[in-house]
Amino acid sequence: MEIKGFRKNLIIILLLILTLITYGVVGYEIIEGWSLLDAIYMVVITLTTVGFREVHELSGAGMIFTVSLILLGTGVLFYGLSTVAGFVLEGDLPEIWRRRKMERKIKRLKNHFIVCGAGDTGKYVIAELIKAGEGFVVVDNNPQRVKELPDVIFVEGDATQDTVLKEAGIDKAQGLVATLPTDAENLFLVVTARSLNPNLRIITQCLHEETIPKMIKAGADKVVSPAMIGGLRIASELIRPAVVDFLDTMLREGGGRLRVEEVTIRKGSRYEGKSVGELKRFAEEKFSVLILAVNRKGRHIFNPPPEEKLEAEDRVIVMGEMDKCRLLEKQM
Repeated sequence: MEIKGFRKNLIIILLLILTLITYGVVGYEIIEGWSLLDAIYMVVITLTTVGFREVHELSGAGMIFTVSLILLGTGVLFYGLSTVAGFVLEGDLPEIWRRRKMERKIKRLKNHFIVCGAGDTGKYVIAELIKAGEGFVVVDNNPQRVKELPDVIFVEGDATQDTVLKEAGIDKAQGLVATLPTDAENLFLVVTARSLNPNLRIITQCLHEETIPKMIKAGADKVVSPAMIGGLRIASELIRPAVVDFLDTMLREGGGRLRVEEVTIRKGSRYEGKSVGELKRFAEEKFSVLILAVNRKGRHIFNPPPEEKLEAEDRVIVMGEMDKCRLLEKQM
């Protein structure tokens, strides 16, 4: 029973009670000729079964009418009790509490990520975000998938709808992942998300290569083709198996905590204007983190020379344990 259905049933119960009271009052006034106050009093003590003595002696017709009033009152009582019991026992009350709890958690989030779609691709995105310790919200319209995510903040609903994305805190989010089942749904989601938050970083999957330009025009920052990535992986397994084994081993070692991460040189950082060599020594000695490249305004400097000067907003590509990469970033 949904909350809307429960509210509707409550209104019906209240209307039945009012109708029953009116029926009793009018009946006693007509049959017994009682005053309005006496009739109301008799109806109340009859329906509540408190057992007080009748206001006046009842005629035969009055007794039959009272029996009908009791039977009708009992029927309304059982209907009301079954409605409330069904609402509680069917799990709707805990569901309301759970949703309220989720809403409070989402309100506390800021600069989080939104994962739209918890299917075959989305579940891997979710697992990686959990390992990285990132704050995120999952949006999916499949109740079964939602139940399989007991420790994840989620919103059950259609991710292409404005109201659902707003419920997921899209106005405060820093990124969104679109992994819905079809390209059409992902395309519509990208358009909707971009209109709600122009500064959002949007990554979407694309099942058909010809749809990629449309995704970019719609507002996606990056488009990922599972078919292309799968094909490259298969080819790599065929012609460079040692490299693939190394990457797989890197991802599995230390409980799967090793990753290639990026660390941004903030303006005013103590490493702004310093050399790559100085940062490399600090990163390796303090955190056992390797420096692989520097991304400067979209251009990559692979294996940067030690004398290369770091600039504000440079993104240093590093490899190491996720926790240690986070600690290094805090030093920037």
